[in-house]
Amino acid sequence: MSSVLFAEHATQDGHVIGEITLNAERSLNALTLEMIEEILPRLKAWQTDERVVAVLLDSAGEKAFCAGGDVVNLYKAIKGDGEPDFPERFFEHEYRLDYLLHTYPKPVICWGSGIVMGGGMGLLSGSSHRIVTETSRLAMPEVTIGLYPDVGASWFLNRLPNGTGRFLAMTGSQINAPDAVHLGLADRAIASHYRADLAQKLMDAAWGEGKQTDAHGVVNSVLREFEQASQEVFAELESPVHKSAALIRELMDHDTVEQVVDAVLAVNSDDKWFSKAQKTLSHGSPVSVKLIDEQLKRAKHMSLAEVFQFELALSVQCCRHQEFPEGVRALLVDKDGQPAWKYPDVASVEQTFIEELLASPWEKSPLADLH
Repeated sequence: MSSVLFAEHATQDGHVIGEITLNAERSLNALTLEMIEEILPRLKAWQTDERVVAVLLDSAGEKAFCAGGDVVNLYKAIKGDGEPDFPERFFEHEYRLDYLLHTYPKPVICWGSGIVMGGGMGLLSGSSHRIVTETSRLAMPEVTIGLYPDVGASWFLNRLPNGTGRFLAMTGSQINAPDAVHLGLADRAIASHYRADLAQKLMDAAWGEGKQTDAHGVVNSVLREFEQASQEVFAELESPVHKSAALIRELMDHDTVEQVVDAVLAVNSDDKWFSKAQKTLSHGSPVSVKLIDEQLKRAKHMSLAEVFQFELALSVQCCRHQEFPEGVRALLVDKDGQPAWKYPDVASVEQTFIEELLASPWEKSPLADLH
């Protein structure tokens, strides 16, 4: 069976809702190049199809919307077991998909239930209507594999308040639905049991005719109803990021990344969420931590197109050095949990190495046509 399913659902007034379902449940719907290459042309076709008023982006199973990109195949290609240009092709196509979602003229409703990490965050963040549920766990955990938060994270993490994006990137921390909505990483929190009802309600909605169609307004009206009916489900959930907001702001307010790391690790906390953040930071790649600091500084005033061009160059460079493949090996291939990082700590990471990673490998980006 295909790892991506497509469907067109007729609405009661003669329009169509396009549905894209990530269908690789065993791999937690991790995005492969083949999946991306199927989704891109379908989205482009629906973009110009006058029958299609909205797109629903969801996944098979309840455990994960999408746990990330297919980094194991990236690892194999880097190690010589695959086509040498695979990393460049994978990242270029993934970022084209993310950019298309960000700029899509029709509503894209993303059902971000369960695990939403890495590449999954790219899909969710690009969608116009980002839904999370009581099971949602959002994160950019690339620090654990020697990479950095990509898929447009240079854009969306930089828009979080008071250094929160920097903290989430350096610690790979998971956030739940209330925090995702509070931070602006999601638009609405809806109970997971409304999933089928939501699709039906979209089909039953009155979409209007021609230029009279306010598709985004129709979607908002439907989602608002389900969000209001879901309030009880989320009332009992804590908001660990919101709870730690003042502390995070204080910790991020240092002059160097080394000082930030020392400050975070020095906190004596009995908060489970914060303690896990400390543990991930202490075991994560020192190169990633320093790279993240530079990434967010340099991308702060970039346009969305510039962000994806910047990230493509950076991702390809990361594939040409050993930190990223070593992180993938330790966590996902050999699973020994013992990565041999290039440097013992952040203070030891040479700025010349970071500059090497940040240098574009091309005179003209393969994504230069984005605008």
